[in-house]
Amino acid sequence: MIGVVESVSALRFLLDCGVDEVIGEEPTDWSALSPRPRAQSAVASPAPPQPGPTPSVPQPAPRQNVPQAPPPARPPDPVPLGAVEAGQSARAASSAVQTLDALKAALAAFDGCALKKTATNLVFGMGSRQARIMLIGEAPGENEDRQGLPFVGPAGQLLDRMLGAIGLDRHADDPAKAVYITNMLPWRPPGNRSPTDSEIAACMPFMVRHIELLSPDFLIFAGGISAKAMLNRTEGITRLRGRWFDYGSAGLTKTVPAMPMLHPAYLLRNPDAKREAWKDLLALKLRLNAEA
Repeated sequence: MIGVVESVSALRFLLDCGVDEVIGEEPTDWSALSPRPRAQSAVASPAPPQPGPTPSVPQPAPRQNVPQAPPPARPPDPVPLGAVEAGQSARAASSAVQTLDALKAALAAFDGCALKKTATNLVFGMGSRQARIMLIGEAPGENEDRQGLPFVGPAGQLLDRMLGAIGLDRHADDPAKAVYITNMLPWRPPGNRSPTDSEIAACMPFMVRHIELLSPDFLIFAGGISAKAMLNRTEGITRLRGRWFDYGSAGLTKTVPAMPMLHPAYLLRNPDAKREAWKDLLALKLRLNAEA
């Protein structure tokens, strides 16, 4: 017979094991029981819907083949002129004008240079039309394209100081002190790139006529592009600068003394070259005084 002490010890053991409730009078040997099969879920799947009668939908009346009017034809884009055609068109347009204002209008109507489509403004020229000196640069930059005036950016500011150092001014009314300023090309090349030979050739007749109508006493070509194109030379600007050449054309009654100079934009990138530019300015001043 189990004693009290043993019973208490057994109960404490059961409590420690988590047994705290009696569910039967006799103990059950769970290991001797056979497992019961798990009940299968008897959930019936829903029956598929039975198709009902298809409602009658009124059918549209058959369309009649009505001929549609064709869309209006789009006007063709203007075909850009080739190099030869552009040159011929430029010569015809420029030779027909007799004033600078008419030349500017002819340039504005000219479609032989693709730069016109990408530029913001036409940059023609500025200064007294009675000036003794005509200065021709290369092509407009960003500031010039925005304002429609030549040499108004940093290079133009340097040019004004250079001219002022020998008593010249683009804003002067006195022909002896005035300088008329323009560019070889009236439209800015995209990204300030150098103009191509075809672009220069297309605009050349207008530049030649520009010189003929202004008829200056002296020409200054600022930069290698204008110097080589207008003088028909192959040397670079460092070889051409500071030398006097004779420029002539069919519309001029006499040849015009012309001197190439370093472009102010080049001087901004190469300050050491300002010494050569100063020599050229002094040579220009000496020539002006000699032929005053």
